[in-house]
Amino acid sequence: MPRVSQDHLAARRRQILDGARVCFTRYGYEGATVRRLEEETGLSRGAIFHHFRDKDSLFLALAEDDARRMADVVAEQGLVQVMRDLLSNSREHPADWLGTRLEVSRRLRTDPEFRARWAERSEQLTTATRRRLLWQRDAGNLRDDVSIDVLTSYLELVLEGLVSHLAMGLPADDLEPVLDVVEESVRRHRGRSTGSTAGDAEDHNVDRYGEQDIPDTR
Repeated sequence: MPRVSQDHLAARRRQILDGARVCFTRYGYEGATVRRLEEETGLSRGAIFHHFRDKDSLFLALAEDDARRMADVVAEQGLVQVMRDLLSNSREHPADWLGTRLEVSRRLRTDPEFRARWAERSEQLTTATRRRLLWQRDAGNLRDDVSIDVLTSYLELVLEGLVSHLAMGLPADDLEPVLDVVEESVRRHRGRSTGSTAGDAEDHNVDRYGEQDIPDTR
């Protein structure tokens, strides 16, 4: 029975977070009233705030949940893949963490109290990016003339720029090549010296979507 009860609580918490994500994305933080949260989650305010102390705690939990999911993508495929996911879904069905990310960015600029609370939870993505870059450097796939900290900050700035671009509703159809440039800018390029072999050049020119498996360097 305790196990079933715990599973039920976890499922209910997930139901609340999923509904709240839709609500915050559609209406923003201020527009996500308790009534709208009830409508999107299908639960009463009592059920919602049994799991979360208040709306701010609910939003922080949602933002942390989405940051964790993004960090999982980074661990497997790199931060540029997070950007590609945001971009590829921006036309019709935004990646489900985009709305939360936009609202986090806005509140960080306008709400000092939120900024202080978020600072305690915001290291997941940075840590995952740094670990991914360290792994790629150890594998010999990452440029070694720039520090890991600088590369991490660089990729995070690009991510924030993309989020701002999407938030302003600017055209995004032509940004895939931009992300290609970002990705290439952190790679370690072999075979460019005059002494490179034909094999080196062939390896370098294999397309990232080709059949040969080239490790991701994001």
